[in-house]
Amino acid sequence: MQHTSYLEISKSAFQKNIEFLKTEIGDGTALSLVIKGNAYGHGIENIVPIAESNGIRHFSTFSADEALRVYQASQHQSQIMIMGMLENGDLEDLIQKGINFYVFEFDRLEAAIAMSKKLGIKAKVHVELETGFHRTGFEWEEREWLATLLTENVDFLELEGLCTHYAGAESIANYVRVRNQIKNYKKFKKWFDAQKIKFKKYHTACSAATLLYPETTMDMVRIGIAAYGFWPTQEAYIYRFQSLPEDIKNPLKRLISWKSSIMNTKAVKMGDFIGYGSSYMAPRDMTIALVPIGYGHGYSRMLSNQGKVLISGIIVPVVGTVTMNSIAVDVTDLEKVQKGDEVVIIGSQGDKEISVASFGESSQQVNYELLTRLPQDIPRSVVD
Repeated sequence: MQHTSYLEISKSAFQKNIEFLKTEIGDGTALSLVIKGNAYGHGIENIVPIAESNGIRHFSTFSADEALRVYQASQHQSQIMIMGMLENGDLEDLIQKGINFYVFEFDRLEAAIAMSKKLGIKAKVHVELETGFHRTGFEWEEREWLATLLTENVDFLELEGLCTHYAGAESIANYVRVRNQIKNYKKFKKWFDAQKIKFKKYHTACSAATLLYPETTMDMVRIGIAAYGFWPTQEAYIYRFQSLPEDIKNPLKRLISWKSSIMNTKAVKMGDFIGYGSSYMAPRDMTIALVPIGYGHGYSRMLSNQGKVLISGIIVPVVGTVTMNSIAVDVTDLEKVQKGDEVVIIGSQGDKEISVASFGESSQQVNYELLTRLPQDIPRSVVD
């Protein structure tokens, strides 16, 4: 049984992105590739080998299940770091495998110490600080007890990192908030230094902070969306545009292409409604093509009468309501369209391109949302 669509992942595009990002951060800063959300929809098992072939040896995940997928996919014993969810019951397996993880509250830290004592293996932890994001992280008022636990348990903890996360570095609207977070992080760091508590890596920067706040790069950056070929926001790109080389004004290259094929074509008379309801009435005699992807495949219902696809090198519009499993597109003005013809949902065909950003403009989804909503069961193949 064939799938109704498939994704292609470009190795060469990834290589170009990593080359650009490494020039941004310099030789003294490590790059941790963020592969949460199934590697931003690209597939963890696809991305880890590509990344390792480009010298990446550190991966950041959100949860323990993602970390174990990276562990299985890695061929180079790369470091793996969990930034978010894990159960205390996961700690034994994680510590045995040498997987790093954030600690941002005392329950997890104390459980990690207890498990380390039981196993005789140090837990590799990154201490996350609350600097103004107000989601996870140790508070300033908790620093004394935190320092006590860290110093009294040096035999059971590897202090891999001291970290925080910025609350919207991609938007100028958050400039003051981010600046305050940078200040608060430095305040924490200075205090730990005074206690003679040292960490192997100091890291705070995501893609946006790396590109917009160079002082946040420190010992390591956690790069997600930029590695996959997207600016965090159009605003971030505009901010950086003038400082980019004249010959490479958009150095980030999209990895992903999404393709399907025409399931069937149908003639529709002027005045007839197409698909469910009455959202689209044919303004003329038309030919439509049905494409077997819909909101069940991550193609937002908000793209009804808004979306575009490429057929025969021509951009054609979605007509009618996006359904669970299909969309209808207007191919009236195309020649020799037939069942089985290629349909490009994201990507290039001839000299035309449909970008992920075009979905954002049409459906109010950000790049992150559209990419991570692509179901894991859509086949993904790696191409040059």
